[in-house]
Amino acid sequence: MERISFPPLSRVAICGGTHGNEMSGVYMVRDMQKRKVDRAGSASITTVLSNPHAVDACRRYIDQDINRCFTAALLSAPITDSSPYELRRAQELNAQLGPKGSQEAVDLLCDIHNTTSNMGLCLILYSVDYITLHIYKYIQSKMTSMPVRAIQLDIPLPEAYSFESVGKHGFALEVGPQPNGVVRADIYNMVKEAVDLTMEWLQAFNSGRTFEGGEVEAYTTERSVDYPRDPTTNEITAAIHPQLQDNDFKLLRPGDPTFLTFSGETVKHEGQELYPFFINECAYYEKKIAFHLAKKITLNFPPVSVKKD
Repeated sequence: MERISFPPLSRVAICGGTHGNEMSGVYMVRDMQKRKVDRAGSASITTVLSNPHAVDACRRYIDQDINRCFTAALLSAPITDSSPYELRRAQELNAQLGPKGSQEAVDLLCDIHNTTSNMGLCLILYSVDYITLHIYKYIQSKMTSMPVRAIQLDIPLPEAYSFESVGKHGFALEVGPQPNGVVRADIYNMVKEAVDLTMEWLQAFNSGRTFEGGEVEAYTTERSVDYPRDPTTNEITAAIHPQLQDNDFKLLRPGDPTFLTFSGETVKHEGQELYPFFINECAYYEKKIAFHLAKKITLNFPPVSVKKD
């Protein structure tokens, strides 16, 4: 593949607290603001506490999940006295760091999240973005003591619903396991290293280094699985099976246990071999998701370098 040149990545946003009880991003942003970190070489850095009311309340959100509010339709929706707080805040963030899809948007947006699932360090990417794939490969090559994975969401930009889609290039850092409202040093340090490596890559790119092409593995969602439920009350009747719990990204084969009912019966996986992730994520109970199932894919990307004037 031929080398592709991109303009310098001169404006970067590091965001946390999009979900107000995911504490790694909250403390990362607060620490960067305390230390007045506002540059990485030639690039300016904006640090943002995305959902301050939810952070103050230590809740995922106040009215609705802000990380589902960044579609083009919602960002252009009229605001009224009855509009949810998170929709108002999403439009404020879009005005500050976007507008989404425009030349005025920040060049790179990194949004920090935690999960209660045992997913380690994951980058969540939209479609195929060569800049974010190079950053992913760079982080993966440096953080060799742990698995570093990527989840690719194949969603057109106008329909992309999460905060990182506001930037020209963007990704979410999803790191766990960490309980809601808790900060763990090991998880925080994983986040910090990934952010530091992102800034390191960015400075090298802006300074004129060519990054060679290559390939990486990623996971793309096939479907979501709900908990077994009582047909009358709709209450769940089973928990994640102990053999599946904490085994995110381990291949799930037909016949493997997925749930253990409260009466002691095992529910087994049916269908094709797929990779589960976000297993038993606390915030997904309300979304009726016990885990996602994904295929593993290989993504190829070309060499990249900064476009010279």
